[in-house]
Amino acid sequence: MSSLTLLCLPYSGASAMLYSRWRRKLPAWLNVRPVELPGRGARLGEPLQTDMQALARQLAQEQRLAVSQPYAILGHSLGALLAFELAHELQALGCQAPVALFACGTAAPTRREEYDGPDWREPKSDAVLIDELRTLQGTPEEVLANQELMSLTLPVLRADFLLCGRYQYRSRAPLRCPLHVLGGETDRASEAQLLAWRQESLGDFALEIFPGGHFFIHEHEDRVLGVLCASLERHRLSA
Repeated sequence: MSSLTLLCLPYSGASAMLYSRWRRKLPAWLNVRPVELPGRGARLGEPLQTDMQALARQLAQEQRLAVSQPYAILGHSLGALLAFELAHELQALGCQAPVALFACGTAAPTRREEYDGPDWREPKSDAVLIDELRTLQGTPEEVLANQELMSLTLPVLRADFLLCGRYQYRSRAPLRCPLHVLGGETDRASEAQLLAWRQESLGDFALEIFPGGHFFIHEHEDRVLGVLCASLERHRLSA
């Protein structure tokens, strides 16, 4: 195949446009397509979602045209779980399978209870959400102290944490695509929780561990993109 579309799903509290900078670093044959979620970015006027299955079903309908050509899906943290559900919804619609699924920075769908715990099933206060942002170490203190920015970010973050906290795994036929899992050495997801992704697809499985914590995709962006590009080049040439 001559080109490949990469659907990119964001982590909690973020706009998918965080992936737009990758366009400058990846080869021309790889079309980076950030998948914006309702309630942020260009979709700011739409209601936020707290039901993972309903959101995945909506996104699958919206991306049907994009996946009529060869494509892969990538997500980080919340985005990885959503990418997995999106792949299933596209499969249910009869769409062609992605050439690969990249799940970054989170435990497998069957390991959510031990990863998330029971505390995120109900909405959290601003203070609790800010403490969690500090724990994840991806938000500068000057941003956390900016009330105007936080007033925009926290409602999105609250809804996104509910997406994860209320997620319910459903047993279905496995996916049929290669599955690449990326993790950070000091991130909360254990190696066992990352390896548990293996059971979700009949395709080849690979686990890659990077230095750094939860936001290793930013801390070691060039290395992550190198792995991503090399993997997709192999899939592109073998398809």
